[in-house]
Amino acid sequence: MSVARIGILTISDRASRGEYEDLGGPAMRAWFERVLTSPWEAVARVIPDEQPLIEAALIELCDQENCCLVVTTGGTGPALRDVTPEATEAVCGKMMPGFGELMRTASLKFVPTAILSRQTAGIRGRSLIVNLPGKPSAIGDCLNAVFPAIPYCIDLIEGAYLESDPGQCNVFRPAHAKKP
Repeated sequence: MSVARIGILTISDRASRGEYEDLGGPAMRAWFERVLTSPWEAVARVIPDEQPLIEAALIELCDQENCCLVVTTGGTGPALRDVTPEATEAVCGKMMPGFGELMRTASLKFVPTAILSRQTAGIRGRSLIVNLPGKPSAIGDCLNAVFPAIPYCIDLIEGAYLESDPGQCNVFRPAHAKKP
């Protein structure tokens, strides 16, 4: 079985300058370490909130690093420098708005300001890009909500086969879906 590559992209001006400890990237990595049972490796980056840099990092993680999944943290709010969804849309061939809708719905159970979040997801070639919030506790809430659909989505775009511990996160694949 091949090793799946997962891009972990932290988008933060302060963290990229070393003024602030990146908590989002490690939170995403820890979630995957707890949930995934199939072989995988992280490809991590920390970059500033600059749309051209975000687009370049997403393209690199998808096209050169061959990540089947790229998860981002940061830049999804309404602030002027929050441009992660715009960068994601610019590099994707297909948008997957249901991911953002479900993440906001899940987050509203914890905080009323979740409606301010602009998380989204999209497909670039054989890679799924998912924009997660910047708050580490919200990252887990959102991944718990959307991850059950992520492995099958990646199957459909001919990416790596991801398996999870059902006790941590029970993924859904139709009965006709075949394991490679």
